[in-house]
Amino acid sequence: MGTLLPKMPAQTLYVTVRRDELRRLKEERDQLQQQVAQLNLLLQQAQDGQVPTRA
Repeated sequence: MGTLLPKMPAQTLYVTVRRDELRRLKEERDQLQQQVAQLNLLLQQAQDGQVPTRA
């Protein structure tokens, strides 16, 4: 049996992000999303037995 702990109320964490940092994080997120989409396409092609072509 595990130790029961009293339920604590949810805590809110506040952070400060500069605009240039936020812009860089958004750009990085967009780049990673594009990379994931490309990898998903390659994976789907591999599962379907297709050979991906390079442009």
